[in-house]
Amino acid sequence: MEAGSHREPVVETSGGWLRGRVESGVAHFRGIPYARAPRGLLRFQPPLAPSPWRGVRDARRPGRAAPQPGPALAPVRLDLGTRIGEDCLSLNVATPSLEGPARPVLVWIHGGAFVFGAGSSPLYEARRLARRGDLVVVTLNYRLGGFGFVHLHTLGDEDFRHSSNLGLRDQIAALEWIRDNIAVFGGDPHNVTVAGQSAGAMCAAALLVAPRAQSLFHRAILQSGAADHVQTPETAAHVARVFLSEVGLRRPDRRALAALPTAQLLRAQRRTWLRTFDAEQLMAFLPAVDGDVLPVDPVQGLREGRARDRAVLLGTNLDEWNLFRVPDLVAGALGQAELVGRGREGLRRAGGGFGLPLAERAARAYRDAVAARGGQTNAFALWSAFQSARVFHYPASRLAEAHGAGGGRVFSYLFTWRPPLLRRTLGAFHALELPFVFGWTQQPTLRAGIGLSTGMRQLSLSMQHAWASFARRGNPGHSGLPVWDAYEAPARATMVLGRECYLAEAPLEPERRFWEAAR
Repeated sequence: MEAGSHREPVVETSGGWLRGRVESGVAHFRGIPYARAPRGLLRFQPPLAPSPWRGVRDARRPGRAAPQPGPALAPVRLDLGTRIGEDCLSLNVATPSLEGPARPVLVWIHGGAFVFGAGSSPLYEARRLARRGDLVVVTLNYRLGGFGFVHLHTLGDEDFRHSSNLGLRDQIAALEWIRDNIAVFGGDPHNVTVAGQSAGAMCAAALLVAPRAQSLFHRAILQSGAADHVQTPETAAHVARVFLSEVGLRRPDRRALAALPTAQLLRAQRRTWLRTFDAEQLMAFLPAVDGDVLPVDPVQGLREGRARDRAVLLGTNLDEWNLFRVPDLVAGALGQAELVGRGREGLRRAGGGFGLPLAERAARAYRDAVAARGGQTNAFALWSAFQSARVFHYPASRLAEAHGAGGGRVFSYLFTWRPPLLRRTLGAFHALELPFVFGWTQQPTLRAGIGLSTGMRQLSLSMQHAWASFARRGNPGHSGLPVWDAYEAPARATMVLGRECYLAEAPLEPERRFWEAAR
């Protein structure tokens, strides 16, 4: 139901009335609570339905971002578009119209290593994607770090029996709210696509096999994130014990945890990260197999066919790891010995023949593979190629083949566009595809930072059209791209998205074969 002025539409949701704002022809409703504020005694507890409100709630500004470390600890400078606070379980809706036929819904889960980010970030400003794709776009916040991914259920206290995967539980609560309310914003609750980048894509992969999410969305888009970053119950219990020790507790205590200042919990989160850092997983706070929200490892669940009825679009950027060149202060001084040493650490949990000989073979294999595609072969370039494959490319292929084996349909892409000003230093780095997906390639600050080249806008339009086509009908193909075949072994058809777009067979195959052998 709609009321109010043309510029400030009003809708009625299950919680009450909301007043939004029309910007550039798209209606925005921001800061909508989908669950109660998880603070005080609700800390480290599953999300509860929000309390209804009286009157018309102002939904013209985003809600608070989840508590997170300050900008000095972020790998790159982040603009959250809002303040932070524990009252963070809100979402934002952008819709081309409240009227007309029901539109596909794209639900965006932000990235940020499970400790940074917000759905309100300007990176995810959705009006161009909503307007060009004729989509209803929802961006959401969820609990991060220790607040959302310390799994206290592992320690056996009855008050914390359901205190696992709280960030995923938040996302499921948001999807339930979308199911019940999105129709009043012009969206179709029977045509919902979950999409995310980096940690957000890893969450989406977990949701694919989460029983409570099965009926809440119908396909998934995974950008630079797959299903390999999931903790075992044993690791989750270890991290939980370390986190509690950092706040001075031996066992979880609901009242004691409720009384702690937010800043103290963030300090404990940082120290826990440092004490539990794992060179393979890279992150301390991750989804975990808990027998409840996530009953099995996601790759196993996909292989078993738990998401066979949902198509997946997934891909990576060619030079993912180059983004982390900036915080890696010693990267420029890597030599052959240091390169092999780093490779050995990255391979230490690989099966069969792990250690120095395998690391030396990795250095040779990557030098040959990178040289064959015309890339640089200095030590850092090889390290970046190794890490890009280990953390991003190979997990994506593992997920694609597991989902295919389970009867699911997969479409694959490889983003290769390199910015003119950073072509040789950063290349197609992690997160570079975001302005192309959301349609912000002409933004002045972005152009000043990475340079402007012909074809950027056309590539952005092609990608937006593909994402919208996938959200609409489960196939990203459209007339502006070559025929986009589904991903199946051995061809492993992959759409290369760059200065030229073309369908390639098994790109990065030498790297994939190396990791298959290393396992």
